[in-house]
Amino acid sequence: MGSKVNAMIDRQARFAWYELLTTDMAAAKAFYRDVVGWDAQDASTATITYSLLTAGTPVAGLMELPEEGRRMGATPRWVGYVAVDDVDATADRLRQLGGAVFVPPTDSNIGRVSIVADPQTATLALVGGLKLDRRSEPYEPGQVGWHELLAADGAKAFAFYHELFGWQRAQAETETVPMESYQLFAAGGVMIGGIFTKLARVPVPFWLYYFNVADVARSAERVRAGGGKVAQGPTELPDGSWIVRCVDPQGAMFALQGESSHRSVEQPPAQLGWSAEWGGFASRGRVIAAAKPKPDPKPDPKPKP
Repeated sequence: MGSKVNAMIDRQARFAWYELLTTDMAAAKAFYRDVVGWDAQDASTATITYSLLTAGTPVAGLMELPEEGRRMGATPRWVGYVAVDDVDATADRLRQLGGAVFVPPTDSNIGRVSIVADPQTATLALVGGLKLDRRSEPYEPGQVGWHELLAADGAKAFAFYHELFGWQRAQAETETVPMESYQLFAAGGVMIGGIFTKLARVPVPFWLYYFNVADVARSAERVRAGGGKVAQGPTELPDGSWIVRCVDPQGAMFALQGESSHRSVEQPPAQLGWSAEWGGFASRGRVIAAAKPKPDPKPDPKPKP
């Protein structure tokens, strides 16, 4: 939350900023540089050590997981910030809808922020007046192209976010029948993610963020070489794009999406099943879609599990 400000942007009700809370900032910088291609820029203040992860312009922040959080059992994780007009009013409304406020609305270098959780305990953040030079397309390499919520109850989770942010139900262009187990959602008419019910053995609900890379197969190899783990994939989707779900060396979960130079996996059938194990975490789902030619020149930024 300690980044420098450059230019005002308007991303209301959309994820506008991301932060990695980790136990080893130096190792995280090197890992994500090799895997995603991010550069690191120091943006520390007198009270906090903070770095920007950049792909031409800032994409995310990087900071140490607070000691108090570690004592309470918090582990490294990615946190996404949703841009809102009024952080204080939105935090109050979130409480009324059954959510929790961990960090009350506070002024910071990136704007007014608040760390919150939805009624099912999935953590995210709010930001108002965000000032960052983030003029980029969501499918460009190095950007965050998809947002996925593993919820305790997918239907109830979508109802909560619809009420809080006004998110709308969305439908994939390649979908041939309704994906009842995976609710695509849009903000301001732009599809940005999906929500589904996690397996019962998953300890807690959480948000998973997909980072765009030029070559999923090569990035997956770099995940392993850098001490991370590939939990699932690379997997080819019916629309021709590829995804891989990973865990970084400090334990933060993330995913990658894009093209792939290694095409050893056959074109999937119209019905694609998948299951992913994250150590103690797991998720499972299904997408039914009609295959279509691989996009040219950019991969479809909308992964569907």
